[in-house]
Amino acid sequence: MAILLDGKALAFEIKAELKTRVDKLKAAGRKVGLAAVLVGNNPASEVYVRNKAKFSEEIGVHSEIVRPPANITTIGLITVVLALNDRADITGIIVQSPLPKKIDEREVSEAVLPYKDVDGFHPQNLGRLFLGRPNFIPCTPAAILELLNRYGHSPAGKHCVIVGRGKIVGKPLAIMLLEKAFGNATVTICHSATRDLSHHTRQADILIAATGAPHLIKGDMVREGAVVIDVGINRIEDKSNPKGYRLVGDVDFDSVSKKAAAITPVPGGVGPMTVAVLLSNTVRAAEKSRK
Repeated sequence: MAILLDGKALAFEIKAELKTRVDKLKAAGRKVGLAAVLVGNNPASEVYVRNKAKFSEEIGVHSEIVRPPANITTIGLITVVLALNDRADITGIIVQSPLPKKIDEREVSEAVLPYKDVDGFHPQNLGRLFLGRPNFIPCTPAAILELLNRYGHSPAGKHCVIVGRGKIVGKPLAIMLLEKAFGNATVTICHSATRDLSHHTRQADILIAATGAPHLIKGDMVREGAVVIDVGINRIEDKSNPKGYRLVGDVDFDSVSKKAAAITPVPGGVGPMTVAVLLSNTVRAAEKSRK
């Protein structure tokens, strides 16, 4: 059976490291604050934002959940973001996705100051990443690399296959894995138009699944001894569960774990590490900011 890459346990270690840095900032009179802008009542977003707020509280970071009215316009939401930009006690800002369809998500994201963009999605931060001069990098790709390196599975010189080309995970992760400073790996990106997906996934030393398709990756699609990172979090019906559903990943854990050398669980793998990296970016923003 594969070794479990426990993101929850690793996030607990990072929490202790961050608390030390936060205490040092506070002793020097520096402020550390994270604002999460949440529009609407998406259940997954609610859980994610609460987890961020809880993590913030545990390491001594001021946290605010800003809830504009559900009928807010793009201009109205940009005004909310601009007000947060002006606050010295807020060093990190995130605008939680998904936003209502009537909101121009690109315009809102670009309104966040690059040095408060702890999600790493501002064009300036993505451009710097592409040029090999990163400032803040997207949290989930950074979480994946942190998991790999801290568990002794450096991607350097290895063949990494990413299934998924999304702007949140697939694309920025591919850039990071290619960069000498981050991954120094050989990278293949697969997506919905890829022919013979199994052929590519079986070549991977490290396989990352980020598609949002439950149990897409089966045991016969994975090379013996590969490291498998499951980014997916999907709800599937389960009448035996009191909630009526259960969470599964993009990887069929039961069959893949019998062949892989190491694998992330869902939940408890990439998710907790993504929150840890977000708070790490927030603390770093405070360390870089002027008094």
